[in-house]
Amino acid sequence: MNTTNINQERSRLQILVDADACPVKAEVEKVAERHGVVVTFVSNGGLRPSRDPMIRNVVVSKGADAADDWIVDNAKPNDIVVTADIPLAARTVALGAHVLGPTGRPFTPETIGMAVAMRDLKQHLRETGESKGYNAGFAPQDRSRFLGELDRILRRALKSAALG
Repeated sequence: MNTTNINQERSRLQILVDADACPVKAEVEKVAERHGVVVTFVSNGGLRPSRDPMIRNVVVSKGADAADDWIVDNAKPNDIVVTADIPLAARTVALGAHVLGPTGRPFTPETIGMAVAMRDLKQHLRETGESKGYNAGFAPQDRSRFLGELDRILRRALKSAALG
């Protein structure tokens, strides 16, 4: 494959980030810059503007799921979506996107069903008072795992786009 084809695939591929409370924005920028891929941060507000032309910020209305809906409406097969939101992960996996949680956990067609079921079970336990619903804190090893996994998924997506 020649350089022109590789650059065309990179320009089509994008990373979409559910940016509200996302702890790995800097890591996404770092990996995307290394590979020359556009990043779009989608949020209800509060995003710091970037001078980098490869970084886009999209601010959506404050409505429930507005950021999720924007991401679903704009994600294409083989794009990469970064989110901790399980329902959004399920919707974008169904579109053929590569989906990664901020702890480095990939969501795939094989794993998303269990993730949705566990989310629903935990929600039920919280609603019935059986569980306090505390989430584990974000640890340095989560950041490291995320960086490695994002790089791996991005390389796979670029290779898939170049072959397709």
